Amino acid sequence: MTVKKKLNALLREVIAEAEANPAFQERLAKALAADEKPVKAPVERKRQAKPTEHKRPSNRRTPAVLDPVQLARNGESELREALAKLDIEQLRDVVADYGMDPGKLVMKWRDADRIVDRIVEVARGRAQKGSAFLPPSETAETKASEPTLPLEDGNE
Repeated sequence: MTVKKKLNALLREVIAEAEANPAFQERLAKALAADEKPVKAPVERKRQAKPTEHKRPSNRRTPAVLDPVQLARNGESELREALAKLDIEQLRDVVADYGMDPGKLVMKWRDADRIVDRIVEVARGRAQKGSAFLPPSETAETKASEPTLPLEDGNE
């Protein structure tokens, strides 16, 4: 006899006994109902955000209040002045929003001046990135136009 036939025979006997014996039928119903959990109807929830709005995940920080790279292009002093007006959480938002902490160390710092120094360092580097490919500045042009002195070598 196969497993399928054995199970069919067993269930037929259980059904026959349950129909003949009301006490067994009651115990069987209780045993089967004990494992079942009440099924709740699915509740439809209204969407909070509009389809065009993207809700930020709860583990994300708020967006930065300023662009440190743009301020660094205007000058380091302007960047430091703007950063001095921010509290430590806003500084951390700048660090997180502009990816200035790949090692996740700056976010643990508690000294605002230390965080400002890191932002200035990274922003200055990003502001100057690619400057080697730009046309030379006026100072480089003036140096190039200055006459150079001949080198002394033993040949006359």
